[in-house]
Amino acid sequence: MDARQLEYFLAVVDEGSVRAAATRLFVAQPSVSQSIKTLERDLEAELFHRSGRRLVLTPAGEALITPARQVLHWLDLSRAHVDAVNGLRQGVLVLATMPSQAVAPLAPIITKFVSRYPLIQISLKAASTVTEALSVVRAGGAELAIVGSLVSLELEDLVAHPLGRQRFIVASPPTEVLAEGPAVSIEQLEGQRLIAGQKGTGMRRVADNVIAANESTSISVETEHREAILPLVLAGAGVAILSEAWRDLCKEAGLHVYELMTNEELEVFLVHRRAALAPAAQAFLMQALPGHLSDGRE
Repeated sequence: MDARQLEYFLAVVDEGSVRAAATRLFVAQPSVSQSIKTLERDLEAELFHRSGRRLVLTPAGEALITPARQVLHWLDLSRAHVDAVNGLRQGVLVLATMPSQAVAPLAPIITKFVSRYPLIQISLKAASTVTEALSVVRAGGAELAIVGSLVSLELEDLVAHPLGRQRFIVASPPTEVLAEGPAVSIEQLEGQRLIAGQKGTGMRRVADNVIAANESTSISVETEHREAILPLVLAGAGVAILSEAWRDLCKEAGLHVYELMTNEELEVFLVHRRAALAPAAQAFLMQALPGHLSDGRE
């Protein structure tokens, strides 16, 4: 067994077929097929079943995914530490993030990071829910994740650094005034049609609470695409309950923005595995921590 075999195996897992894996790896398809066969022979176990044109993991294949990602992670980590001897001059930092936290606090943190380390490429992976983001980190698909949770994260296998809290706002179309003041109560949303995210998100839970408290409030649009919410509100499809990370974007779009009177808040965390971080990830972590951002130290 060698690192290339594990890399080819994970490419097939991620892409779903040998052909797609070969395309991603820029190698010939027979090379990937032969590598998988050799790996199966070395392990004395079948890793895939063929289902039509796709490959389906066997229990042995499922069991290999996490250790394979860990092996490749440690190899990448070793290279990164060597490369960092003369400073962070190259490399890729992979981050998983939920949509609202990608707006804030992630965008300002990234802006500061790339200004100091311009040759480090940041790759963002989208995660719709906390569970999805944590799964990406656990599987080795990202070194760090930024998530917003309605509950504190207590994780045995991961480290969660608190980055702050985010309250909720309500955005309404330019033609619809919901309240005279800067805040709106749950009761004042009686009869409104809500644009909501999918279940499993903090925004959806708050929307469900509003619906439960009002007889005639309902969901007009449920969307997994957070980027569609503001255009939908602008078009008059309904009002949206959002994290306050969206406040500035809502105002720039010309929407009315109100504080939602609720005790619910999102706790924002930066999460990583309980293992040594690559130099780029460690540098990003230090810049992301609230104390570092507040005093301007490098």
